[in-house]
Amino acid sequence: MRNAQLNDVEVGTAPLERYEPLLEDGLWFEFERTMSAFAKQLRGRVVWNVSSTAHGGGVAEVLSSLLPYDRGAGIDSRWVVIEAEPAFFDVTKKLHTLLHGVAVDGSAITDEEGKLYEQTLAANARALLEMIKPADVVLLHDPQTAGLAPALAERGCKVIWRCHIGADGPSDMVRSAWNFLRGYVTTAQALVFSRRRYVWEGLEPSRVHIIPPSIDAFTTKNRELDTDTVTGLLRAGGILQGSNGHAEFMLSDGARAHVSRRAEGLPEGGLPMDTKIVLQVSRWDRLKDPVGVMDAFVQHVAPDTDAHLILAGPAPTSVADDPEQPQILRELSEKHSRLPEPIRKRVHIAQLPMEDEEENSALVNAMQRRADIVVQKSLAEGFGLTVAEAMWKGRPLVASRVGGIEDQVENGRSGLLIDDPRDLDAFGHAVVGLLRDERQAKSLGAAARQRIARHFLAPRHLLQQAGLIRELLEKDS
Repeated sequence: MRNAQLNDVEVGTAPLERYEPLLEDGLWFEFERTMSAFAKQLRGRVVWNVSSTAHGGGVAEVLSSLLPYDRGAGIDSRWVVIEAEPAFFDVTKKLHTLLHGVAVDGSAITDEEGKLYEQTLAANARALLEMIKPADVVLLHDPQTAGLAPALAERGCKVIWRCHIGADGPSDMVRSAWNFLRGYVTTAQALVFSRRRYVWEGLEPSRVHIIPPSIDAFTTKNRELDTDTVTGLLRAGGILQGSNGHAEFMLSDGARAHVSRRAEGLPEGGLPMDTKIVLQVSRWDRLKDPVGVMDAFVQHVAPDTDAHLILAGPAPTSVADDPEQPQILRELSEKHSRLPEPIRKRVHIAQLPMEDEEENSALVNAMQRRADIVVQKSLAEGFGLTVAEAMWKGRPLVASRVGGIEDQVENGRSGLLIDDPRDLDAFGHAVVGLLRDERQAKSLGAAARQRIARHFLAPRHLLQQAGLIRELLEKDS
């Protein structure tokens, strides 16, 4: 089998100093000092990140925001994406749902699927080994890249496998995925999980580390926008009525751009300016339960309010490592078409343009800032970066008490959590309550922003990751 053609992802640079105003003095001093020492220690080494896609999903978002700060600190951090056929991603999607414990048929990986997984990653490993040196550090992200670990470890690299997903409680289904991956990942020097509860049984404790994900306050998706800019962007994107107005936004590198593409699935001309909006932003994924969100809204929110629901996600073919998206969107659209017309006009399935990632991010930023309530009714969740994004923007949140969402949201203080994500009545009741109580909604939003500022911004993540890599390197010194 030929070597794969790895895709280099272009990574810019970002100054650490932009975070100084957002961090307490002690943390800023620690951050600046640690990153400087880390850069000196890594001189002559490359830190490689390997993932399955450069666009869409939490891993790509985390890497695109963190790596520029590494490079701004003088660290040679690089990012490559594996090459694989659609059949490989069918297998890894199955692994993904098994690790969450919610696979549709619950079946384990077959011998044929295992052979395809191993052959695909063997071809990628050969290509990667032509690029790296034994002194380099390699971070492998999620099940799609786990099979690369043995070859890289044999070369002498410091290999870290990072698992961004997991189940709150292991089952036979979950353990079948662990057993399939275990032989690959245990060759890595370190295993990183987003939550303590996601750590697999039987792993060597000294190799296990917990590093929650984070967001960057200065990306296009998260940077501050004033009200006029929000309105202009949403008008330009076809989401709100009115002329385009000020449709300019700032890119991550400080340059300026404009929204020139419109979302699909909104009424011609957009929604009225005074519309109350309940928003969920996610990929078209069964685990995000867009159908359940629509059912909850139709049954328990629409009858008691005049709010509209927007289910927003990417164009369904834009995320290469998630082949199930078009099917999910089709099922959702078919169910939407059967709703009674008065309700159907208040439920919108918005496909956001993905031709320009920065433009997409600007629209998501504006939508989250404009939403009256942001929801995330996931059935399972690795961490839930959209939750952190909405909280950073001070939005009142209603979400499922699953996975990393529970780590972010203090129920009743910085958001509302629903214990059973399938309890549509409880979910709808919480949304209606916040729509009616603006004071509570504002209080929850303010506390949410404060919590993200303290615990889930990029500097904390970079500090933890730097500490882990330094620890691995010092073992050889």
